[in-house]
Order: sequence, then C-alpha cells, then structure tokens
Amino acid sequence: MLCFIMLMLDLPLLTWLIYMGLLKISMASSSIEFVERGHQSSWIRSEGDLTKWVPPPVKMTSSIVRESIDVSRRRMDVPCLDMLQFHWWDYSNPGYLDALNHLTDLKEEGKIKTVALTNFDTERLRIILENGIPVVSNQVQHSVVDMRPQQKMAELCQLTGVKLITYGTVMGGLLSEKFLDTNLSIPFAGPPLNTPSLQKYKRMVDAWGGWSQFQVLLQTLKRIASKHGVSIPVVAVRYILDQPAVAGSMIGVRLGLAEHIQDTNAIFMLSLDEDDVNSIQEVTKKGKDLLGVIGDCGDEYRR
Repeated sequence: MLCFIMLMLDLPLLTWLIYMGLLKISMASSSIEFVERGHQSSWIRSEGDLTKWVPPPVKMTSSIVRESIDVSRRRMDVPCLDMLQFHWWDYSNPGYLDALNHLTDLKEEGKIKTVALTNFDTERLRIILENGIPVVSNQVQHSVVDMRPQQKMAELCQLTGVKLITYGTVMGGLLSEKFLDTNLSIPFAGPPLNTPSLQKYKRMVDAWGGWSQFQVLLQTLKRIASKHGVSIPVVAVRYILDQPAVAGSMIGVRLGLAEHIQDTNAIFMLSLDEDDVNSIQEVTKKGKDLLGVIGDCGDEYRR
C-alpha cells in the first residue's frame, strides 16, 4: 500500500508519529484519507483527518457536495474533516467555484475545518481567492527540477497567506543515489523504471533537459549531501522546504520496502548554506523553463 508522510516545517515529531503507527490510510474511489488510529497525540487528534475530493465536472449542487463529504466523514468516523483537499479537472466548467462555495458552507457548519486545493494553477487560485473562498493551501508538484510554483504561484501565495504543500519532491526516487552515474539509454544497464512515479518523473526530466543534464544535478546534490553527511533525497527535500510559501512536503514511501525513516528525520536537521543553494541554482538554471514547456502548476494533468 502506498502511503504519504507530510513533513511540516515546525512538526518534526510527526515523522515518528507516522512510523510508530499513529496514522493509517484508507483508500477510496476518489480520495486518499489519513485516519487517526486512536493513539494519544493531541496534534494528530486535532489535525490528522485529511481527505481529497475529486468530483466529476458536473453541476455542483449543495446536495451533491454535502453527500460526498458525509461519505468521507462516515468512512473516517469523524464529525469534522480537518482538511478537505479539492481538485477539479476541467477549467472550462466553472462549477469548481460552486463546489468550493458549498464546501465553505460546510466549513461554517463545522463539518470541515479547512478547505484546500490540489493542482490548481495560479490564475484559478486567484479567481478562487477573489471570490472570497478561504482556501489554506494548494498541493502542487515541486522539485529541484520542477520549480514552476516559484515562478508565479509563490508570489500570490505570499500575498494572500495560502501555503504550498509539495509532492514529487524526490521525483519518485529519481533524486537519489540509486540513479547517480547511470545511463538509461542502454537497455538493462541502469535501475529499472518500474513504478508509475518513476516513469512519470523521467518524462519530466526529459522535458527539463535530459538524462545527461540530470546527472550533473545529481552529482551536485551528492557533493552537497556528502558535505553534510546526508543523502541526495534529504538535500532535495530540504531545498524545496526552504522555498517561499512552501509549508510542507509529501514524501511517498512503501511500507516494508522503502520507509526512509533516517532520511526523513535528517531533513529537519539539515541547513543548506549559501554555497549549497548557489551550486544547486547554477545547475537548475541550465534546464528548460518548464512553465513554458508544460504550463503552470497542474497543467500537466489537463493537456
């Protein structure tokens, strides 16, 4: 089962809470739900119930929204969802505003504590905020390769207080020692791209600058990692957590296979210095502008 760890900048103990079994995941047809198992953590009790809602782009009535949220509350056995992350596929259908307004009504009724977004672009985020809808965050793809959120969205977020929650920050594992000094152009010569995430982020590497340029980036990250006694993924995540408007990062693990407990804790201990940051930026600026190649945040899913 795939699960996620949310690394919050001011909550390093959350890492241990998750690995000690304080959170579990319930998979639903349209959501990923983080469910408290019943242990005694006040933070988990007050902030641990999160779910995504990805409705079809149909007319969003109050009853449709209310019934969908009631399903999540029943499945998670909670009276109030601490965070509802909302995604909408089709911008040509403005029903996302209706849905968010109905979610705001449920927030005022005490059935949702906070309303958040997933993979919305800057333009739509601005429209949502201009309509007075109080979203707290937007979950977007963000890594040392994919710096699109910093080109447009971060400025709006800083002006409005909306936070960025990032995913794809280690690119499904591509940003690791496993892929350092490898040549994927030779069949079976390198590690297999045997997960959907690896295949997805390999396409992102190709769009950014190709495997040779990516190797230069990995070598740079490795030098920084060795300097601090950590691994490449630790440096990659720390760099993104230090970016403007970023509040946290979601790191995928596979229980029993790749749990990354030490790396996850090392992220909170690492402080990148000016030389580290400059070295990374020197490499990343040589890559292609993904905002121009792909579009804004989430556009990769709407093409």
